[in-house]
Order: sequence, then structure tokens, then C-alpha cells
Amino acid sequence: MALLRPHLHRFHSSTLHQSSPHTKSVSDAGDGLVVYPTYGRRHRCSAIAIDAPSSLTGVTPIRWGYTSVQGFREEMEDDIVIRSEALDSFSFAAVFDGHAGSSSVKFLREELYKGCVEALQVGSLLKGGDFSSIKGALVNAFESVDQSLLKWLESNGEEDESGSTATVMLIRNDVSYFAHIGDSCAVLSRSGQIEELTDSHRPYGSNKAAVQEMKRIKDAGGWIVNGRICGDIAVSRAFGDIRFKTKKHEMLKKGVDEGRWSEKFVSRIEFKGDMVVATPDIYQVPLTSDVEFIILASDGLWDYMKSKDVVSFVREQLREHGNVQLACEALAQVALDRRSEDNISIIIADLGRTEWKKLPVQRQNMVVELVQAAATVGIVTVGIWMTSLLS
Repeated sequence: MALLRPHLHRFHSSTLHQSSPHTKSVSDAGDGLVVYPTYGRRHRCSAIAIDAPSSLTGVTPIRWGYTSVQGFREEMEDDIVIRSEALDSFSFAAVFDGHAGSSSVKFLREELYKGCVEALQVGSLLKGGDFSSIKGALVNAFESVDQSLLKWLESNGEEDESGSTATVMLIRNDVSYFAHIGDSCAVLSRSGQIEELTDSHRPYGSNKAAVQEMKRIKDAGGWIVNGRICGDIAVSRAFGDIRFKTKKHEMLKKGVDEGRWSEKFVSRIEFKGDMVVATPDIYQVPLTSDVEFIILASDGLWDYMKSKDVVSFVREQLREHGNVQLACEALAQVALDRRSEDNISIIIADLGRTEWKKLPVQRQNMVVELVQAAATVGIVTVGIWMTSLLS
């Protein structure tokens, strides 16, 4: 069953959870699904797809595929969490992409879930369906958890500058909600058509989200050098990153001591806010009958594969064997084969509505095929003509 290279170690579900100093061991209560991939330095991958229970009579449960691999990085800073207890009929899925160390991710894997459950009143807000209330609750949960993380980082007594992005999905068979900060991404397949559900929070680029982020950073008193805030970090919304929040002035002094900027330059800096924030974008996505699956993944995937290629690949995998876990593992392998230099974490939620074996083989658009054929014929013709000239 394993489609990954031998150097990607595979862990079975009996070893999926390993407690950390900041995370209590969590057991599955009743029909609840709890997924905690083993956290450690070496490569890892989850084991099997699991059915999340459905509270709707006659509705096929969601099938999950998930994997998290270290790839070619020296340290594993990604993590994933999938849980289906304590939120009524909704499941919670999250992809974390850490940076400058893994301690923030280890803190968030439990605390963000707990914060969301509390803010959502153990699922009652989700069940009520009022988007304004749900949005406010999730924003409060993210910002409150970030404050707790900053206090924890500061209390460690050592210089911990770690941080993490987070893309969270709260999903039921008929509706989903997303809370997102950072540069991971969520996409949806609707009868094979790609829909990108989130925007990357990065301090560079010409799209609307990037322009807004750059303006916010400059309004806060920050600056951007080569697509990085203060020449340092290339993501503009994240948990942690204490030096861009409660330790901004200490960061400036350290920069002077290290010769990164002058005292004269620093004297002109006036901070009016945090340059990196944990305020999430919140989205509501109805899951109509034509929605096939949703993919959450860190940028170790998206920086090396286009969204449409990812969706096409997963659809073809599911058409071949219908196993969402194998499709997830194979997708991670493709990213590695394309020389992804980052950690790769992927969650796929197959809504169970598609009869994958009956899905026709995907074909390229006829116009694209004709253009490619014409280009091939043209290249061959030119080659023959040049050969005749030289002979």
C-alpha cells in the first residue's frame, strides 16, 4: 500500500499520537475521530483513511486521507490535526506550518482546537449556522490562543522566535467553515473544477491579498525588504513570532547589534501595531452535491504544484483505486519528486459522494490537445528543414 520512497518512514495508527510537554494524551471518546501524527525530527506519514461519523441519516461519512513528511528539511516543523469529537456534528481539521523551530506548532496542536471548541460553545454556534457569530468566535479564538502562545514563549526564559501558520477547516456533510492565517492553502474540487478557498498572507506579490498585507505592515510601522518583513520573515500572518509583536523594540536593538541596520535608521521607526498578526480570514463554503473533496496542505505542496494539477492528480488517483489515503501519500511523493525543499503536510476530505470507479478517464481540453499537436508538428518540420539546409 505504501507509495512513498523507502526513506519516508510510515507509522501505523497505533503510533499516531505522541505526547509532548505541552500536549496531553487524547483518546477517542465514543464515535469521535482523533488524529495526531507522531511529532519528531524524522520523516513521517500517517497510515490509513478513517471514516468520520455522520450525524445525518443516510449520508455517507467523510473519508480522510492525511500525511505529513519532513522531506529534505533538517527539521520537521509541520503538523496536522483531525478531530471529530466535541463539536456536535462537525469535524475539525488543521494544517500547521511552523518556522524558526517547532515549539509553537507543538503548543498549537492542542490549544487551538481547545480555543475553537470553547469559542464555538462546543459546536452550538456551528449548529446555529449564523455566519457572523461563527466568524466572531473563530477570530476571537485565534487571537486569544496567540496571546497565550506569546506568554508561553516569553515565560520559557530562552529566546524562542518560533511561529506557525494555520489553516483550519470545520466541516459537516453540507457546509464547511475555514479559519486561515499564513501561506498554506485550501482548495476544493467541484465536479473536477478547482476552487481556491484561501488567500496566502505574504508580504509580496501583486494580488489583492498581498497588496492589503503590505499596506497593513507599513501602516504598523514595518518595512519590507526582498519580500520579507524587516528583511526577515516571508509570511505576514502567523501565531507566535514574538519579535514582530511584543518584542519589536528588542528586535530593533538586536538588529543594530548584529549590524543589520543603523541606530539612525532605528531612531526613525515608530511602531503603530504588530507587523505579523494572528487575525484569520474566515470563509463559509456550502458543500453542494457536486463537491467531491477538499484539500488542505502546507506550502511545501503548493509551491511546487499548481492547484489544478493537484486536483487532477487526486481525482485520477481516486478513479484508479478509490483510496483517499493512498491518493494523499502519492500526492506527497509527487511533490518530493519535484524537489520540494520544504516539509509537506496534506489533508484530503473525500465527501463520499462520488462513485470513483465510474468516473471517466480525464482528458485534456480538445483545444489544448490541438495546440500541442500543432506545436509538435511545427517543431518537427523546422527540424527537418534545418537538417536539409545543413546537409
